[in-house]
Amino acid sequence: MMSSSFQPATSTSAVLADLSPQPLWHLFEQLSALPRPSKQEEAVLRWLETLADQRGLAHLRDSAGNLIIRKAACPGREQAPGIVMQCHVDMVGQKRPASQHDFTRDPLRLRLENDWLHATDTTLGADNGLGAMAMLAVMLSEDIPHGPLEALFTVDEEAGMGGAKGLQAGLLTGSLLLNLDTEEEGELYVGCAGGIDANIHKTLPSQAVPAGGTTYEIRISGLRGGHSGIDIHRGRGNAVRLMASLLLGICEWADTLAPGMADTLGVCEWHGGSLRNAIARDSVARVVIPDTHSNEFESMCQHYLTVWQQQLQAVEPGLQLALTATTPGTQLTPARCLVPMLRAMLCCPHGALRMCDDFTGVVETSNNLASVHLEQGQLTVQCLARSTLEAGRDQACETIRCAFALAGADITFGNAYPGWQPAASSPLLQQMQAIHTDLFGTPAKIQVIHAGLECGMLQAKYPHWDMISFGPTIQGAHSPDERVHIPSVQRFWDYLLAALDRLSAPASALA
Repeated sequence: MMSSSFQPATSTSAVLADLSPQPLWHLFEQLSALPRPSKQEEAVLRWLETLADQRGLAHLRDSAGNLIIRKAACPGREQAPGIVMQCHVDMVGQKRPASQHDFTRDPLRLRLENDWLHATDTTLGADNGLGAMAMLAVMLSEDIPHGPLEALFTVDEEAGMGGAKGLQAGLLTGSLLLNLDTEEEGELYVGCAGGIDANIHKTLPSQAVPAGGTTYEIRISGLRGGHSGIDIHRGRGNAVRLMASLLLGICEWADTLAPGMADTLGVCEWHGGSLRNAIARDSVARVVIPDTHSNEFESMCQHYLTVWQQQLQAVEPGLQLALTATTPGTQLTPARCLVPMLRAMLCCPHGALRMCDDFTGVVETSNNLASVHLEQGQLTVQCLARSTLEAGRDQACETIRCAFALAGADITFGNAYPGWQPAASSPLLQQMQAIHTDLFGTPAKIQVIHAGLECGMLQAKYPHWDMISFGPTIQGAHSPDERVHIPSVQRFWDYLLAALDRLSAPASALA
């Protein structure tokens, strides 16, 4: 147990003071003042433990750092099946290029716009902060009917599900799992995709920057980005892929230059994307161009921008390409040496590779060409492949491997996590559907999500659990456009409370 001297966060404003349900929003505003990027969740965990101590609730952390808080059943409901509510406490830290926000220190700046809540210039952390604070509000309440409750706050979800992967078996006593980490109100999720990281590396020749060239910074920005699972099929621009296309054009153009000129042209460094589970929104490269060919180079960049704008105008109206003359670097990778890897990156699949046969509009298999880094001849590329089927995931991996093997790169795969296979006969699903119909007048839509919920990994540790996932409407997760629909949060809260009541009522207890 942590020191009792730790003080809970206090919000720096009261942006959410008039929103309902106030217990949830009040806690979310406090949470937004605490840093919680993946692997840096300690401040949040200590705050949760302090609140649990103030309420007299038992809690423990397992060896992976996950926090479990327990609450006894209301009188008369002790024999109801135990419910485990589960969310992760970490968030994706993405910000706009001009933002100075430090996710390890700075509070989020919350902003209301009509019926939506945003964070200024950064991700909001509604994924999965709202679900986590709904759990906490239930655990701290004194007037919500429920049976035996456990709240499981996992860590490191966004960086590879480290918390769920390391969860200790045998610690949790419940038999029903309510995962509160999906992002569309009115839907019940019964399955999710698994995933695996692909890490590609190649050492390229590097030499001193020769004389006779001008160094330019090429910056691609203004793309929408988004969640690499939920948004992967929307046809949005990928800044890594766009820059690879432009750099390939520049490098192949070098072959048309006079002898000696081509040796002046190359790439000093290149960075694009930042997170494996976010579609790359921006990319920056520094290239050296022969002084006598600057006009041709600038015309080429303008041509590529025009083509991209024609192709992507409906989905990427903010796409920008900027050129700036800048100070030269010390090392350069010659253009001809970079060509094979650029071709491999453009052969590497990005986007939806196959749609589900059983769920209309749901992606079965995808790949996200997530990030690239080139500096002093060291080139690394990262992808995240997802699929609801293990065979689909393996096929995506083979395609990625073949593309980069042709360029002589080293490819490794790791950090695999399982999908969650749907169980159409689930008693919990039937009960939750009945509750939804009674509460809202219509049944929920049954869905499988093309994202990595922790349910698959949790089920491997607790195979007897009957599981369901639901949440409020969140858009733009994993990007600075992230926002949550405020009215949906009230309905999500009402549904959660109705479920806790009905699932613990003696007459409706599940076998």
